[in-house]
Parts: sequence; C-alpha cells; structure tokens
Amino acid sequence: MTQQVEDQWADGLIARRAPEPGETTTPEDEEPQEDDLDFEPIGGPYVGAVRGRLDALRELVGLSRTRIDAQALAEAGRVLDEASARQRLSARHTVVAIAGAAGSGKSTLFNSLAKSQISDTGLRRPTTGAPIACSWTDGAAGLLDRLGIPGRLRRRPLDSAGTDLEGLVLVDLPDLDSAVVSHRQAADRVLALVDAIVWVVDPEKYADAVLHERYLRPLAGHAEVSFVVLNQVDRLPGEAADQVLDDLRRLLDEDGMALGEHGEPGASVLSVSALTGKGVGELREQLGRFVQERGAAARRLSADVDAAAAELRPLYVADGRSGLDERARKDFADRLAAAVGASAAGEAAEREWQRNAQHACGTPWLRLWRWLDRLRSPAAQRTRADAEVEEEVTARQRVEQAVRTVADEASAGLPAPWAQAVRESAVRGAEGLPEALDELAVREELERGTSPRPPWWPAAVLVQMVMTGIQVAGGLWLLGQIIGVLRPGLIVPALVMLGGIVGGPLVEWACAVAARGPGRRYGQETERRLREAAAGCGRARVLDPVAAELLRYREVREQYAAVAGSA
Repeated sequence: MTQQVEDQWADGLIARRAPEPGETTTPEDEEPQEDDLDFEPIGGPYVGAVRGRLDALRELVGLSRTRIDAQALAEAGRVLDEASARQRLSARHTVVAIAGAAGSGKSTLFNSLAKSQISDTGLRRPTTGAPIACSWTDGAAGLLDRLGIPGRLRRRPLDSAGTDLEGLVLVDLPDLDSAVVSHRQAADRVLALVDAIVWVVDPEKYADAVLHERYLRPLAGHAEVSFVVLNQVDRLPGEAADQVLDDLRRLLDEDGMALGEHGEPGASVLSVSALTGKGVGELREQLGRFVQERGAAARRLSADVDAAAAELRPLYVADGRSGLDERARKDFADRLAAAVGASAAGEAAEREWQRNAQHACGTPWLRLWRWLDRLRSPAAQRTRADAEVEEEVTARQRVEQAVRTVADEASAGLPAPWAQAVRESAVRGAEGLPEALDELAVREELERGTSPRPPWWPAAVLVQMVMTGIQVAGGLWLLGQIIGVLRPGLIVPALVMLGGIVGGPLVEWACAVAARGPGRRYGQETERRLREAAAGCGRARVLDPVAAELLRYREVREQYAAVAGSA
C-alpha cells in the first residue's frame, strides 16, 4: 500500500472494502481501494429544472435583505447554499437516507439492501450511533464529505458492480427518537442534505406522534423523494398487515403527504420484512428505478424551494389591494393644500384685489376714514397675529395627519415588513415638510406681490378726482354765498355739491362690482398655484418615496411568484 493511498483512505476519499457477513474488522486491517476521483458535476437536467426558481430565490433574498429580518430569510439562504453545494458534486449519485425510530429495523433493512452485514443490529439501543454510508459506485467521496461521514464509516456492498443500484449512496441514520441528543442532531443534519429518504416504521410505532409531527408532516412536500416502508410485517397475522398499511396511508394523508398511487407523483408506501426478505426485492427494484432517473437531487431541491416559498409567503403575498390610487393621491394633495392654506390664500388674494380696487377707486374721504380706523384698532392686529400662530400649529398637525393617512392607505393589505417600510419612507419624507410648505407659502406671497392694476383703474381715479373737485367746488360756492362773498343762490351750489357727494360712492360701487370677477379669478389663480406647489412638494418628499417602496414590493412579489412556481 502506498502512502498516497493510505492518506486518501484516511481522508475518506477511498472507501473501505465491505466486510464479509459475520466478519469483524478494524480500520487497521481493512484493505483500502482506490476510488474514482473523477465525477460528473451536476448540470443539464438538474440545473435546468430548478435554475429559474433558484435564481429568483437568490434575487428575492437580495432585494429583501434591507426590509426583512435576516432570521426570516435564513431558511431560504440555507436552501441556496445547499443548492450551490449540491451542484458542485456528482450527478451520477443519489444519496438516500434510511430513517426511523428505535426498534423499527432500519439497520436490518439497510443490511438487507446492501446484502452485507454493514450496520450493527441487535437489542441494544441505540444500535446506530452515527450515520453509516454504503456506496454502490465510486466517486461519492465529495457527497459523503458534505454529509460529514468519516472514511471509517463508509462501506461498499458485495455486489456493487453491474447491479441496478449503481449510483446509489445509502445512509443508515441514528434513531430519530434516540435518548442521546447528539444522535438525533446527527440524523436531522443528514436528513436536510440527502436527496431522498426511506422512512422505516414498524407495526407498533407507525403512528408515533414524534415521527409524524416532527418529521413526516413538516416534510410532506418532499413526498416525491420519500419512501415509507412498513417493516416487520412478518410479525402481523393474517390480514393485519394490510389493515396496518391502510391505516398508515390514512395517517400519511392526514399529514398532507401525497401518495404515489395510480401513477400519480408522491411517496411510495410498501410493506416489507427485512428479516425474512419479504418485499425487500420490490423496494430494491423501486430504488433502482429511482436512482437511474437521476432526478432525486432536483426533486429534493425543488421541494426545499417549495418549503422555503411556503414559509416566506406571509412576507410577500398581500391580502388585498395595495398601493396608491388617484383618489388617495388627490386626497393627500387636498390635505396639504388645506395645511398650507391654499384656499385661505386665494380668498385673501381676492380680498386684496377688491381692497386695492376700493383703495384706488374709492372716495378720498372713505379712504381716510378706513386709515384712521386701522390706527385705532391695534388689538385687532394682535388678535390676527395670535390667530396666525394658532393656524401654524394646526397646519403642522394637518400635515402629519395627511402623511399618516396616505401611508396607511398605501400600506393597507401589504405584508408586515413591506407595510412598515412604506410607513417609514412616508415618515422620513414628512420630516421638514411643514417647514417646506411654509416656505412655499411665503415665496408664493412674495412672488405674488401687489395685485396687478387693470387699465380702467386710472380712469376711475380720474372720475373720483372730478367728483371730489365737484364736491369742493360746490362747497366753496355754497360757503361764499353763506358768508356773503357771492350772490345768494343756494340751490345750484347745493346741487353741485350733492352731485359730487353722491357721484363718488356711485363710482366706488361701480368699480367694486366691476372688480368682483377679476378679483375672483385672481384669487383662484393664487389658490391653484399654491395647491400645485404644495402637491409637488408632497409628491417629491412623500409620494415618490412611497411609490418607490411599492415598486420594490412589486418587484419582490414577482420574484416570489417565480420562486413559488406561479409565475
């Protein structure tokens, strides 16, 4: 034996010779054999069957890392890691684990399939303390390394060459209900990595709750890579074996495991007696066909992706309508317009237009009276200032309420992580929004400046000057007659003065009527500009970030549909 071969055997790259029945061997006296170190990496049909779903799952995880807790994505990450690891290993081999509870006879069945006394059997529990592997074909060292099975626990059957089980790697697991925690952990670890599973049950514990609740029910989606074997049927009298088998099928149906009956895909259920060999040949034949198809790894991985998709479903599938419709956008714009006081600004602009018209076209005496009235009412000015402060507080509350409302509508029906992301984006965008709206209002007021003066105002001013002149002239004329400077004749100067007194207010009234239409349009234009400015600010700060989050959700939703196979 060369040193190179000894090193390869110690590292598990070379499998040991299978012992003869009844032969006791030790690692020191076993003759190592060189293994075929070349293997065919998984490709072609395997990758083609699940590549799209794996790519979609990888994209889904990448898009979700900043939105979903890492623990929720852990299973999906594990599936991707195991898929990547399995693709790098041999496609010519199918790894099948034999799992069962203590006393189910799985080790005996393992030996019966291998036709060699490989795994220890007996009354001592647990008999199998660590996974033991038997490979019918060379080149499985990488797969066994992945399972963590050391070289001293790797075997070869006596009839490995030219049999219908070529390519099979059979693994005998520790008892699933072992009292030793490390044994159960070893079994669970290997179950998560193998391509297929043979579940071995016995007539006494085939309905055991641990087996069904902890293993069969969670792995019901892996039915196509599962074999359920009722062992020890030789212990059942008469038709009892058929009755127990029917009851086992009923329990499997309750677990949600599809049964491969009438040509439908699903788990194979059969009865055997590993001790007498009854039914073992049929199981061996089914395993042979299963291995030769070379599709177990793809089916197992597809089932893992299905399980990961089912676990992720609450994180990606909305319960109803989600997103922002035109009604919600308009409602948000209306709320911001109310917060910025667009309607009040329009009314104020309209009043300003009419006030300017009144000021330009009114009589001098009324303008003087109004000016004196403003000087006499400083308390009113303080009241207006207090009202402005109170209105500012109310405006901030309105902005906050508008943001909460649009965030709630946009996130309604979304899965919790994405609803939270939408709300957070809205809250971030709302920071500084009240101040920005205040700046808009101030800028709009500054840009508006003094209301424009229509061309007919100067004519009205000239008419008012004429009316005032008539009043003054009539008054002086009347005064001159009263003091005796002029010839008496009160009627004419009184009528002249009365014409000026009545004409001035009539001109002012006519100008006020004429200013209503332009003033209203001026106010409406002011309100429109302020509304549009407030809506644009809210869209840039709140709606666009919310829409970006919703678009991100739609992208991951499409990826999830591809992962789940519904796209």
